[in-house]
Amino acid sequence: MNPQLKDPYTTTTNSALTKSDVVSSSSSTFPSPSIHDDWEDDQPLSDQDLQVIDAIEATFQSTSSSANKRHSSSLKTDDDGGHHREPTRRKLPNSILGLFSSTFTLSPCEASVKMRFPALKFTGQIFYSRTVWEVEKAAKELLRELEAKRDGMRQWRPTFRAGVPQGKAAVMQICADKCNCHVMHIFHSGITRSLQLILEDSTLVGAGIGGDCRKVFKDYNVSVKAVEDLSSLANQKLGKPPKFWGLQSLSETFLYKELSKPNRIRLGNWEVDPLSNDQIKYAATDAFASLHLHQVLRSLPDSEPVTKN
Repeated sequence: MNPQLKDPYTTTTNSALTKSDVVSSSSSTFPSPSIHDDWEDDQPLSDQDLQVIDAIEATFQSTSSSANKRHSSSLKTDDDGGHHREPTRRKLPNSILGLFSSTFTLSPCEASVKMRFPALKFTGQIFYSRTVWEVEKAAKELLRELEAKRDGMRQWRPTFRAGVPQGKAAVMQICADKCNCHVMHIFHSGITRSLQLILEDSTLVGAGIGGDCRKVFKDYNVSVKAVEDLSSLANQKLGKPPKFWGLQSLSETFLYKELSKPNRIRLGNWEVDPLSNDQIKYAATDAFASLHLHQVLRSLPDSEPVTKN
């Protein structure tokens, strides 16, 4: 299961069930990114076209002194003292120059061209709770699901989000599976007894989850004992120099999906009661991304250690 601290997505006062209009992630295949081109075949200019262009240029030719200077500079002196005019260098029309924008420069393939992937969306049901009674009820249901699973499956993917910069962790999202996510507004309910049991007894999984767990201990005095970081797991599978992975980069690399993180939501007020539908959907999608990524990464073989000659 996947606990994540974020914002709820319902407007009712009781534990609410909502469906998000998102793409199903149950498929095991992922569409590849594509680039759409609107190029047209170039057509050569005829002699008549060139004459028309010359006539237009002559019409708008400047008669100012600066133009005269430019005219003088275009004359080149021969060895015998005579002058001749250098051939005019024709400038491509803007309509043609537009085809050669910076996006299509002949830079190396590693150039910073941002590939666009399909959006990662959650299509399941979202349960939003914000009172002590609602959160405790949801946590008890999750505990029953945990007990029904084998010990090796007792894993949650949490995300913690502060209400405002440097504020308390305000929301916790838990995805029990790919079809159901709980969004708990713990800023208003606090961490109830059953929710504390989940955090202390289960394995929490997420990107940068260690920092989140330290914040929960600081804000609510709840210690999370078992943690698995998706960033470390990704480095273990790739066998490359270790780097820090966020949910966005993990989603693009391993799922070929884009995890949207609009600032108006990400940096919004997560303490507000109740959370907006956009906030709740954002929170549930993050929890679902952690769950999906953990399953994908676990299915990959570990990289072989690099041996030095």
